[in-house]
Amino acid sequence: MASIARFAGLSRVSPRVVQYRSISTSSIIRNEATSNLGTVPVQKKPIGGFRGGIVGFLFGFSLASSFAAYHLLEEYQKASAALQASVEELKISTEKVSAHVRRIEAVEKDLKALTDASASKDDISRVRTEVKKLYDGLHVEFLDLRTHVWGIQQDLHKLSKKESTEVRI
Repeated sequence: MASIARFAGLSRVSPRVVQYRSISTSSIIRNEATSNLGTVPVQKKPIGGFRGGIVGFLFGFSLASSFAAYHLLEEYQKASAALQASVEELKISTEKVSAHVRRIEAVEKDLKALTDASASKDDISRVRTEVKKLYDGLHVEFLDLRTHVWGIQQDLHKLSKKESTEVRI
């Protein structure tokens, strides 16, 4: 309770202190300050060297950062475009390689079909010997037939001479 009384006592004393207290020390300046009730001119605080240095540093840093970010973004776009172009080029070359592989597979398939359908050396040599046997057999038969025809011709020739020598009456 005593502290509340003291606080109440201080509150009564403080308005009196504020009334006597003023910004200026002379009575003339005090009277001038109270008589001029217009706008109070705002005094700008001069920017100190330390505070100006910090503001300048922050401004320069933000400007340099934005410039660097702009150039980084530009480089990223160039690199992205170059990468996209190389991906397109790779896609085209991959399609070409795929087409060549398909053609090679088709040729291999045709080659396998021809290999399966063609004869081997053993088959050719077996067929050659059979053809030689047939040829030799036909040649022998041809010679036998020729000798037979020659014999018939000789017999016919003998008969024709006999008839011409004999006279029939």
